[in-house]
Amino acid sequence: MASNAFPQSATRVLHDARDDERAGRIALAIEKYRAAIDAAVSDTDVPTQAEALRRLSVVMHRQHERGVGRELCLQSFEVSSALGDSTLAAEALNTLGCFELEAGEPGGAGDLFRRALAMARNTPALIGRIEQNLGIIANIRGDLDAALEHYQNSLAASTLARDDSGCAIAHHNLGMISADQQNWELADRYFDSSLRLADSLGDVRLRGLCLLNRTEVFIARQRFEEARLSAEDALRMFDELDARAQKADAYKFLGVVYRETSRPVLAEARLKSAIELARECGSLLGEAEASRELAKLHQLMGRNQEALLLLNSARALFVHLDARGDLSDVTRKVADLEGTFLMIVRDWGQSIESADSYTFGHCERVATYAVAVARALGLGEEEQTTVRIGAYLHDVGKVRIPHEILNKPGKLTREERELMERHTLYGIELLEGVEFPWDIKPLIRWHHEKCDGTGYPDRLRDDAIPIAAQIIGIVDVYDALTSTRSYRAAMSVEDAIVELKKCSSWWREDVFEAALGAINGTLTAVL
Repeated sequence: MASNAFPQSATRVLHDARDDERAGRIALAIEKYRAAIDAAVSDTDVPTQAEALRRLSVVMHRQHERGVGRELCLQSFEVSSALGDSTLAAEALNTLGCFELEAGEPGGAGDLFRRALAMARNTPALIGRIEQNLGIIANIRGDLDAALEHYQNSLAASTLARDDSGCAIAHHNLGMISADQQNWELADRYFDSSLRLADSLGDVRLRGLCLLNRTEVFIARQRFEEARLSAEDALRMFDELDARAQKADAYKFLGVVYRETSRPVLAEARLKSAIELARECGSLLGEAEASRELAKLHQLMGRNQEALLLLNSARALFVHLDARGDLSDVTRKVADLEGTFLMIVRDWGQSIESADSYTFGHCERVATYAVAVARALGLGEEEQTTVRIGAYLHDVGKVRIPHEILNKPGKLTREERELMERHTLYGIELLEGVEFPWDIKPLIRWHHEKCDGTGYPDRLRDDAIPIAAQIIGIVDVYDALTSTRSYRAAMSVEDAIVELKKCSSWWREDVFEAALGAINGTLTAVL
């Protein structure tokens, strides 16, 4: 709003406060905003009073005084409405919408933004800011085309108003959406433009956001040293501003950089700091993303149980965000997490087999066969994933079985056999602290159970044995028969099928028939 709209004394204090806010001198800005309010009341300058109340509400909200911030902004709206100034009232509604958005209420925020836009009329700078916020709502809902249109409208309105701050924010958000589309070169150009404008304005917060989000672009383009410097600069700025959610993101990116440049100790420290900070300030998205990145680090370090714990925690947070409507691409994020789950359990299964040339590749083959059987039985995608994960980890308990027993060339003694059979229970013990999104523990415990009651460890019968455990059990036997072991040579496929038919009472008839069909169907691909 033009400075000549206010008496000089109130206007000067208000503008000085805004300059201090942009420069990160928050305590001084709060003092001056309050002084501007007092001066405006004294001079009966209602427009200045309304704008100073609104700006102070924003600062208090960012200082984690959210109740105070909302009350100040409501006062601004009431003062503006009583004055009949639709532009100032629209400013207050737009700010209240931002508060709703940060509180995880995009629906209510969208309503406030649309009301503000209808009142903004011919105020291009304000229209530009409201269009930005409507773009964020569209982005949250996954409508990238609508988001892009709103951001472009914002840039056009801000350019018309010669509002460098609005242009800077528009360029920043266009960079964000370009990054979401993995158009890294375009994203880099938008962030660079935003950064130059933020520097010219002296806007520390916006400069920090540009540096932070540009870091992701540098990482994607494997420009790790530039990423490190960018994240560290952003961290310094957000530390001065006490912007803890953004500090958490900066630590997360630094952890990723150190992980990708083979500095695991530094990576772990930074990622743990990110999780702790995000948790402190209630940033569920920040905590989820940092947990996912730490899980990937633990996988590289061979700390599979810790990795799985973190992944499950991250998945629960993403799903919670989806339920609140805070995250547009939760389906992709959860799918990425499930892919990482698969990668970790596959690596874990292979690490168990790596010391034994006879069984190497066993879990991978069992998983391939088991999914084919599950598909033949008409099980859904979620059940197929459960079968796959269970197959990769069905023998995880064998890490506690002595090597000399696992590789004994002759027949096992009764005591050795009893110890070998305990691998199903050892597997459950190993995973005791790990909660999976899929119910795989019964598959690990019961994949050696048989419908005739002769299996182990619990001597279950018939339908008491989950169908997924039966699937893993039959393909486990088939792969053992057709693989060379320390105590015998591999059987031919034909001889193995003959042996399976001799034992058909161990499994449900439909499972047995589906297994025979799947074995024949996947044989060429596997071999």
